[in-house]
Amino acid sequence: MTAGTCKIENCKLIELPKINDPRGNLTFIENSRHIPFDIKRVYYLYDVPGGALRAGHAHKGLHQFLIAMSGSFDVTVDDGFHKMKYHLNRSYYGLYIPPMIWREIDNFSSGSVCLAVVSDYYDESDYYRHYPDFIRASRETPR
Repeated sequence: MTAGTCKIENCKLIELPKINDPRGNLTFIENSRHIPFDIKRVYYLYDVPGGALRAGHAHKGLHQFLIAMSGSFDVTVDDGFHKMKYHLNRSYYGLYIPPMIWREIDNFSSGSVCLAVVSDYYDESDYYRHYPDFIRASRETPR
């Protein structure tokens, strides 16, 4: 997906496999099977202070999948034309965010953990960190 071609409709909630067991449930993710990309990096956000806003950026080429491993939080996605908010609160659901989507994460509950599974290694040049720059890039190519 290139600048301007990714629409908010490409963001989607994905239900992961859930194996029920009286001793505790198990959920797993497999490359390109449960999510639409190969996994190259995993990181997580935790101990987020009340009222804090995380993310506030877009990626040029990175695909991302966010899961509320514990607690809950809201993810607002924005393609430069439309915005949508998702409330994540189940460890067997995740939000797929393709490239060229601005994301903001907020409303973290106490003790929440946000797991991010992504398609590439960290590369600062892949980020749009300033919203006006993202808006310009998102409108470069006809939709």
